[in-house]
Amino acid sequence: MKSFSTETYVSIQELENIVGTAGICQQQDIEAFWQERVEKAVAPGTSIACTVYPHTQQELAAVIAWASKNRCAVLPCGSGSKLDWGSLVQLDPVKPPDRELCEPSFLQGSGGLIAVSTARLNRLVEHAVGDLTVTAEAGMKFVDLQEILGASGQFLPIDPAYRQQATLGGIIATADTGSLRHRYRGVRDLLLGITFVRSDGKIATGGGRVVKNVAGYDLMKLLTGAYGTLGVISQVTFRVYPLPESSGTVILTGETNALAEAAQILLSSALTPTAVDLLSPQLVEKLNLGKGSGLVVRFQSIGESVKQQSARLLEVAQKLGLQGTSCRDNDEDQLWQRLPETVWNYAQNSPIICKIGIRPSEAVKAINELPVQDALIHAGSGLGVLRFETATAETLLQIRRKCEAKGGFLTVLVAPTQIKQELDVWGYTGSAIDLMRRIKQEFDPENILNPNRSILKGS
Repeated sequence: MKSFSTETYVSIQELENIVGTAGICQQQDIEAFWQERVEKAVAPGTSIACTVYPHTQQELAAVIAWASKNRCAVLPCGSGSKLDWGSLVQLDPVKPPDRELCEPSFLQGSGGLIAVSTARLNRLVEHAVGDLTVTAEAGMKFVDLQEILGASGQFLPIDPAYRQQATLGGIIATADTGSLRHRYRGVRDLLLGITFVRSDGKIATGGGRVVKNVAGYDLMKLLTGAYGTLGVISQVTFRVYPLPESSGTVILTGETNALAEAAQILLSSALTPTAVDLLSPQLVEKLNLGKGSGLVVRFQSIGESVKQQSARLLEVAQKLGLQGTSCRDNDEDQLWQRLPETVWNYAQNSPIICKIGIRPSEAVKAINELPVQDALIHAGSGLGVLRFETATAETLLQIRRKCEAKGGFLTVLVAPTQIKQELDVWGYTGSAIDLMRRIKQEFDPENILNPNRSILKGS
């Protein structure tokens, strides 16, 4: 792949011709919040020259085409809530392109990198209520879409991190499903269609706007979890579901072996929970849910079904000597709001947050054995989140080895820059590296999209 200069010269005038003066925020004018997000996303010595805000898909395509023509790297983003997840964006030093340095219309980019935000591509395209599908632009915020769907008695069954700020494109790029994955599967399983801008500025589509669609390649799965390295998502179509009539949550706490048995009984039973989350003792205590490890189970269906299923699980808990309580209405809503906020919050103390994957049968032992402050693991899939207030790179590597010994993995999402530079953030050891390298070469031969953020580099 070709590299990009660390001294690419950004033509502000050319970009203004595409998005207008109001569509560009130069480096010196970037607000403090955005500056902080970018600093955490890029390697030391790398910074953005400006942030560009296209208003339409055509403007987005023109901006990416301009970047490709001018050999300028692109940091795709939405609202920036997960901009610093994963490895750091870093430009490879090469000889800068031949420019007239005295030309006044060119400003020297501090790193040959521009951020391109889809935040203003936030319109609803189509809501087919009867077909249970919705199409929207990638910059639409998750909470805004849920409000639109809720007016028709429907919802998108995803529970992302930073739900107030998260955009649809960012959720797809990071494959951020959350606790509802247990019942509704992952982001890629809810995606019906996708439109994205290729690295050469061409607009491409995959899938469609109907549930039963077999047209073209399944690009939805390829772009989900690609962290913006294969294309810039501009429009998406999701499958949606009717809002449940009733909801209730059962909380079990107690001894590890008993909790593991309760989880196994639940997962092998005829009960149909929408979420089954294992919590570390520290997280249980922080949420004031009791003592010991925790199992939080949510049922959503018609009212009578929720009552019966909750009662059945409480009976199992009693037989196993576990503490069992149930909550509904406001208490339940507050619990499911506080749970992700507690795990993902890093406004204070700059914690380290990792994604974990292990065999589900090992999940209960893992949350008690691993040296973490907070841990949340989805019992049905073995995927989850580990949170450390403090940790060294060596500590993370030791935990990764323990996860791999249990048939899993550990990926560092949020961490200080120094830690990310000391280890392989992704930790991938599979055999698909060559295949992924070829895919990246096909989609982004000039390596302009999130350079060095790919799992291929691991840096």
